[in-house]
Formats: sequence, C-alpha cells, structure tokens
Amino acid sequence: MLTYVLFALVVGSIYALLAQSLMLSWGLAGLVNLGLAGFFALGAYASATSTTWGHVPVPVGIALAVVAAAAAGFVVCVSTLRLRDDYLAIVTLGFAEVVRIVASNEVWLTGGTDGISGVPVLVPRSAGLGFHAGTLAIVAVAVAIVYALQRRLLLSPWGRALRAIREDQIVAAVAGKSVVRFKAEAFCLACAIAGLAGALYGHYTSYVAPDQFQPLVSIYIFLAVTAGGKARPAGPVVGAYALVAFLEATRFAGELIPGVSPVQAAALREILVGLGLLVVLGLRPEGLLPERSQKAPAP
Repeated sequence: MLTYVLFALVVGSIYALLAQSLMLSWGLAGLVNLGLAGFFALGAYASATSTTWGHVPVPVGIALAVVAAAAAGFVVCVSTLRLRDDYLAIVTLGFAEVVRIVASNEVWLTGGTDGISGVPVLVPRSAGLGFHAGTLAIVAVAVAIVYALQRRLLLSPWGRALRAIREDQIVAAVAGKSVVRFKAEAFCLACAIAGLAGALYGHYTSYVAPDQFQPLVSIYIFLAVTAGGKARPAGPVVGAYALVAFLEATRFAGELIPGVSPVQAAALREILVGLGLLVVLGLRPEGLLPERSQKAPAP
C-alpha cells in the first residue's frame, strides 16, 4: 500500500512539473500549448537515448532533455508568434502528434513501438521501498525549485511585462515591450520544464514508449491548471496533486457499481473527472487559487 501511495505521489509531482510548465506559457504569457505531451515526450526520449545508448551520466541526460525541449519550443514558438494565437495552439497540437508518430516509426532512433527499456534510474531499484521514496524526494525538489523560480519571475519586471502582454499585447508593445521576445522566452522556459518532467518520468519508469505520451496527457494537465488556478505558481501544483488523487480514487469506482465492465469503468473515470472539473469551476471559476492583484513596486 505504501509503495502505491509513493508511486502516486511521484506521478503527481511529475504532473505538477507539467502543470507549472503550462502555467508559465498559458497562465502568465497567454500562449495556449496543446502539444505539452510532445515536449514531455521529447524530454523523455532525449534523456533515455543519451543515457541508455550513449551511456552518458544521468544528470547530463536530464540536462540534454531540458535543452532539447527548449530548442524545440523555440522553433515552434518563433515560427508562429507573428500569427494569431490560435495558430500556436494548432501548431503545438500537430507538433505533439509528429513527435509521437516519429517515435513510433523511427526504430533506429527511438526503438519504435517497442520503446526504450533499461533506462537508468535515479535511485537503485535494489533499495526497495527506498527507490520510490528517493525518486519522490528528487522529483519533489525539482518541483520546489521550479516553484521558487516561477514565484521569483512572477514578481520581477519580466513577469509583470508578461502579464501586461497577456492582457493586451498592443498596449504592451506601445509601452516599448518586445512582445515576440518575451513570448519566446516564456514559451522556451515552459518547454524546458516539460522536458525536465519527461526526463524524470523516463528515469523513474525505466521505460519510454510512444503510448505513454497520448494527447490525453495534455488534457489532464489543462484540467489540473484550470482547477488549481492558472496564474499563481501554487495553483498548478495543488491542481496536479488533486487531479492525481482524484484519478486514483476513481480507479475503484467500477468496483462500487455492480455489472460494470472494465471498459465501462474506464469511461466512468473520465466522466467523473469531467464532472469534478465542472463542480470546481462552478464553485471557483478562477480555480482553487485565483490570481491576486499585484501591487505596483515602490519607487
């Protein structure tokens, strides 16, 4: 039972990193990233291939995953920022599918649908229960560092400029802010966080395959950020842990209703997730932790 709880907490922490990534791009900069699963997958594959086949140290593989995801985010963002924001959402969704299809077919690069097994883990599996506890500690530290960074950025002039661009980019441009540069920086940093989450996930499961990065991952993260609050650093973290707790709780919903098949039970879980989100938005439209009005800095 304790192993199951630790596993859920590790997954919740990885979802918290992804939610923090979405909060930075969507909640702070107003950039809708529907392809979060693609950057998540890119980070996982970059670290898995470099450490498993390239035999580089795990910290180096994680660093390569962050750089690869940030570079991909830069290419995607810069190519669409001068268009309407709707196009960014469409392009990122297409990018995620391209990553998944390439990972499924390029066997020489990603192992194809068989995936990459034997990915080095963060903590030796021989530690038993300590494997899950040690991994949880590492991932929780990453969540705390990203949280502190986002909180610092939110209170900085850079964060205030991003919020101004989110509200009205024309006014921000008239005020002398480089809208394209600020958006590109925010989007690249957000993609880097998603790549970090993917790398940590791959090293925890010790296996990376295309089926792990379905579009449903992006939907879950949007649910977490929407429920927790999209414009406060703590909101996505609370939303991610609450989402994982709710998903794991609904896993046993099928056992409470007689005559329900496993397929029906899985569909029932998705229905309950949607109903839960409707309840949260009905009671707290801006999420559990809504955005606070930021005071102007003292002269």
